[in-house]
Amino acid sequence: MRLPWLYFGLLLGLLALPAYGQEASPTKYPPAAEVKASFLKMLDRPRVAIDPQVSESKTDAAGMLEEKLSFASEKKADGVTERVPLLLVRPKSDKAKLPCVIVLHGTGGNKESQRGFLVDLAKRGIIGVAIDARYHGERSGGKKGAEAYVAAIERAWQTKAGEPQEHPFYYDTAWDLWRTVDYLATRDDIDATRIGMIGFSMGGIQTWLAASVDERIKVAVPAIAVQSFRWSLEHDEWQGRAKTIKAAHDAAAKDLGEKEVNQRVCRELWNKVIPGMLAQYDCPSLLRLFADRDLLIVNGEKDPNCPIGGAKIAFASAEQAFAEKKRSDHLKIMVAEGVGHSVTAEQRTAALDWFEKRL
Repeated sequence: MRLPWLYFGLLLGLLALPAYGQEASPTKYPPAAEVKASFLKMLDRPRVAIDPQVSESKTDAAGMLEEKLSFASEKKADGVTERVPLLLVRPKSDKAKLPCVIVLHGTGGNKESQRGFLVDLAKRGIIGVAIDARYHGERSGGKKGAEAYVAAIERAWQTKAGEPQEHPFYYDTAWDLWRTVDYLATRDDIDATRIGMIGFSMGGIQTWLAASVDERIKVAVPAIAVQSFRWSLEHDEWQGRAKTIKAAHDAAAKDLGEKEVNQRVCRELWNKVIPGMLAQYDCPSLLRLFADRDLLIVNGEKDPNCPIGGAKIAFASAEQAFAEKKRSDHLKIMVAEGVGHSVTAEQRTAALDWFEKRL
């Protein structure tokens, strides 16, 4: 049984939605349609055949199916085909097609770390899938945690003008997510009109990046990820974000002749490896694109990686966009008072309820 939202408000001390618009004025951005077209164009690359390859398939005593497979995402500049490893959990069901939710891990994680959420989705009649982000899990080359990821960001930073450059810091995984939806749409057991996405931390950022411009994602839950990169830089609250990939920032500081990481280092690095993130592709801008769909935002009030001051600007931008469409009831913002960079049990349950109700 779903708990009423009022009860969650009492548990979490949710901040009243109208307050965000009163406390923070959204930054002026280009029209939403223009931003969408620009972002899609920037990340576009030649598509290759999906070529799904199943490596493992098993069914448990309860009839729940678990599959491990991979599919082709792109052919890189060096001629190597990039493949995306995927874990799928499907509930036992008599229905031919079921809704599906893509679940994304955080920095240093992997798809297996999200298996518990996939199982919880399956218990609610929803197929759950998780992928390894670029340079994570099976895509890390045998390195642990975020080591390969950070090294890839350093290489991207050091790429010379005119040379092929990767964008491992969020953007390339956004492309993989669009290709994940392409693959899911080919499956006979998935209703391609009922696909959702949730991500945690890094995965949450990849959620608002990828899902904002892909209307095939009908329901989205960016968790501990909504913020404003621009605000954090302008208000000297960039430290939490920089620490998530500390070695890459340290390398940029050295190359720039700075004794330590500072605002200049962050600005130069971010403009190079996530171009546009300090402008039209920042979260407050992209959240506007969800206004025709269903969006649940999950944040912590004391999260150093997503400073609440910048997050409130993003909240206000989303509120305004949904209000203009007269769809405010399709937006929910949950801020856990006193909580840092973590998702509470109540927020996790709310996310599962959101998918079950909205898909």
